[in-house]
Amino acid sequence: MADRIFKGCEFMMTEVDCSEVFTPENFTDEQKQIGETTEQFLLNEVLPNLEEFEAQNFELLTEKLREGGELGLLMLDVPEEFGGLELDKATSMLVAEKMAPSGAFGVAFLAHTGIGSLPLIYYGNNEQKERYLEKLMTGEWLGAFALTEPEAGSDALSARTTATLSDDGKYYILNGTKQFITNAGFANLFTVFAKVDKEHFTGFLVDVDAEGVEVGPEEKKMGIKGSSTCQLILNNAKIPVENLLGEVGKGHKIALNVLNVGRFKLGAICAGYVKFALAEGASYANVRKQFNVPIGSFGAIKEKLADVAAGSYATESVVYRLAGLLDAKISKIDKGVDDYYAQYQKAIEEYAAECAIAKVYCSEKNRDIIDEVLQIHGGYGFISEYPIERMYRDERIQRIYEGTNEINRLLIPGTLIRKGLQGGLPLQESMANAVKEVMSPVVEDVCSCKLFAEEKALLARLKTISLAMIGAGAQKYQKKLQSEQEILLAVADMMIQVFALEAVVLRAEKDHSNASAVRKQNLEAVVKVCAFDVADNLNRAARKVAAFVAGETEIETYMNGIDKLGRYSAVGLLDAKRTLAAAALENEKYFF
Repeated sequence: MADRIFKGCEFMMTEVDCSEVFTPENFTDEQKQIGETTEQFLLNEVLPNLEEFEAQNFELLTEKLREGGELGLLMLDVPEEFGGLELDKATSMLVAEKMAPSGAFGVAFLAHTGIGSLPLIYYGNNEQKERYLEKLMTGEWLGAFALTEPEAGSDALSARTTATLSDDGKYYILNGTKQFITNAGFANLFTVFAKVDKEHFTGFLVDVDAEGVEVGPEEKKMGIKGSSTCQLILNNAKIPVENLLGEVGKGHKIALNVLNVGRFKLGAICAGYVKFALAEGASYANVRKQFNVPIGSFGAIKEKLADVAAGSYATESVVYRLAGLLDAKISKIDKGVDDYYAQYQKAIEEYAAECAIAKVYCSEKNRDIIDEVLQIHGGYGFISEYPIERMYRDERIQRIYEGTNEINRLLIPGTLIRKGLQGGLPLQESMANAVKEVMSPVVEDVCSCKLFAEEKALLARLKTISLAMIGAGAQKYQKKLQSEQEILLAVADMMIQVFALEAVVLRAEKDHSNASAVRKQNLEAVVKVCAFDVADNLNRAARKVAAFVAGETEIETYMNGIDKLGRYSAVGLLDAKRTLAAAALENEKYFF
């Protein structure tokens, strides 16, 4: 991989070479071995117990988490100096992806290894790490993250939970209620956020056995039924001052940066989820017969499977492209410096928008794919003996937790605009040039002799459209644009589609030269299907922005420019979809 370190959001205005992206084809033997260990643990110890987990047999669930700890799966992010493996983000995402088919067990696993442990890893002092990390990475203790409150969801900083220093200075007295806390029913250690003196948002490490700490009853949920979700009630809870996490008043840094990683890991979970769904859909289509033939022989089913296969490839490409960005940035930090984790967090924060993109794109592809696979099953998809029924219920939460998709969408363009205003990116110039190009569009001929030349040219034009629409919004609203949510949501959709298509095209290009003839055919097919899908989605979002911001004298010019620059011929699309469908039916699993 090239040594260039990209800035967050830079993808919107920079041409990227395929050598500069990390893809699953770059996995080392060690990474593959860890992925295989996770998969075998899943197949042998987790999937056979799904019914027990769904019945909320938490004793069995926590036992299996500890068994995962014995295999080292709970210590991937723990520093080596405290006995952990401290592996890269790509490996951590691979484990998350492999754990996806486990449903609620995977939710518990990721809540523990992610938001349940990372606050301590990133912000805890050495004494706190020595006290808790060994217990967490073995599964002896399990972690949870207590941020949301009954009246404070997306606006987490409006939390009402308070922390007051005791008269003797030995304790913080916490009062308040935390809502929807994953793992609460069996967690030993909570990262809790409260306002010191009703003002300074601060993190605390809270032992479940501390005086004044109470866990509420299990919530009755639509999906992820096998996970624990309860309130955490703090009634004059006595928390030792040495359990203050980080600094007073800096809790927002902990919450937001840990959520960035949580969003990223959720994207990885979704990538694994859709692969499992593809296998379920393809195998069912081969055995289910109507009119005396397998339903997989029908074009209506083939197209669904093709779209599922393309979406699976796209989600995987997005997740590991981002893993590569993070790992490249983190690898440049000297581990010997005193502020290593402060720099580490800045590296993650740099890609906050990309983490949000991964969360939104992958969770919504997951929605579409699970829905299509259930439709392939017909009435049987509604019956609980088929895995797709549980997957359909479980999927719904993915667009809500780790920050709703709406909140994440607003974060994406907001981050780009902020970076532009601060001078970190040449946004103003890029927007101005893009507006000119859309107002007077010119589409140059593309040499079809070059691999994916048409899709690369399309990608460049889609970036132009996106920047032009941001520029059009900025021209009308100036700094007030950041308050115009309807516009920002549509802009986010454009940025998401650009990142996803670029991840797909660059990955396929990078893999193509060493691929077999069959794989090359599949790569060419998946690029065409994804490009058609992205162009359609992005152009629709761009037209919406134009309709939001343009006056009567501008609207037709904008619309014509969008239509011309966003056009993608997609010649051979039907053959491409049939190629992907045939591969799915033949392999009955994810085949890339």
